[in-house]
Amino acid sequence: MADALWRLRSRGCWQEAADLLRPQAGRDPSAALTRAELLIEQCLFTADHWERAEDALRQAEAGVAGVEHRAAAACARGFLAYVASVLGRRDRLDEAQAALGRTSALLPPGAPGRPLLDFRRGLVAENLLHDPGAAWIAYRRAHDAAQRRGDGLLCSYTARHLAGLALEDGDRERAREGFRTSLRLREELGFTVGVAPALASLAEVSEPGEAARLRAEASRLVHALGGVPVWLARRLHTGPAADAPPDGLGVEDARGAIS
Repeated sequence: MADALWRLRSRGCWQEAADLLRPQAGRDPSAALTRAELLIEQCLFTADHWERAEDALRQAEAGVAGVEHRAAAACARGFLAYVASVLGRRDRLDEAQAALGRTSALLPPGAPGRPLLDFRRGLVAENLLHDPGAAWIAYRRAHDAAQRRGDGLLCSYTARHLAGLALEDGDRERAREGFRTSLRLREELGFTVGVAPALASLAEVSEPGEAARLRAEASRLVHALGGVPVWLARRLHTGPAADAPPDGLGVEDARGAIS
């Protein structure tokens, strides 16, 4: 099941992956939470299907059993509120902060869910609170913990966002290193749906000829995946100077934590 979920998710087939989990979701809190996270990630990449994600998350919240599941459900709630705010559906900053705060209160230091929580708090700090200092601290903490745990997918996200902050600070070399690391990890993991954003980010700090090649490769990949991420498809169509909403981690590595 974990391998099947990963193959579908990595190709942007979130609904199909969620359908695989539907029979289990009514009786297994972990399956219900995984299903909700998959559909939240679908919202992130498509800027659509919000009701599906909300319904799945409410089901997961209703079936939580124990502190670990309550923390995971709260973390998912905070991420959904973040995604809705970033993609302009409506401002849910207060909800995002409250939910991630509940997650932090429930998780002891060193808990497996802490790195993902720290990353999502970094997203809120960077993109909703516009506090790059707080974002850097949260991303750095998440990145170090993900490296210790061997979580390559989370590392690909933290490296990407740390690189983005470095670029804003004028450090193009550190940004280039981080974007290359993110791209390499996503290619090694086979996280196909996440490769195009990594290519586009690396293009921002590459020489003109290489940048054009990277954007062309990203465009081909987005087209092959049916136009996702939608915000990157718009950006590549309108030109490299256009801003796009940042991505964020939606589900832990499907070959491990969500099985």
